[in-house]
Amino acid sequence: MLRERCCIERRYIDVLRKICERLKDDVIWALTGSLGHALQGVPVGVHDVDIQTDREGAYEIERRFSEFVVRRVRFSSTDKIRSHFGELRIDGVKVEIMGDVQKRLPDGGWEEPVDVEKHRKFIQVEGMRVPVLKLEYEYRAYLILGRKERAEILERYMCKKGG
Repeated sequence: MLRERCCIERRYIDVLRKICERLKDDVIWALTGSLGHALQGVPVGVHDVDIQTDREGAYEIERRFSEFVVRRVRFSSTDKIRSHFGELRIDGVKVEIMGDVQKRLPDGGWEEPVDVEKHRKFIQVEGMRVPVLKLEYEYRAYLILGRKERAEILERYMCKKGG
């Protein structure tokens, strides 16, 4: 696994360490998106850090990283997804916070907010215990969002690894 992680730039690991140190185990959160995928071995480029949490967690993360806030957490919605969304910039790295994520369903309704605890697992990264969303969940989420290219990358990786 270490060999597969080597393509992640050092700055993302350094920012991840700061996040892990400040959040400890008293905020429910998990990495999602490219960094979460790359840390699990999926061959994707990393360009930011995405954190998924619940509503309370989004505002708590904003509070704990207040000196890095570039966009305050607030409810935000598009035609496909909605959440309590905010953005940090830590050491030049964009960190997006998404709380109580809901995806639009094919029937036009909204799914219940994502239960992050149910869909996360923990991995070890340079001595850190890092919560990431399970790739099986991410695959289904990307399909719902219509992001077929990323879903296919995840599917190929899981099939190759026997998942």
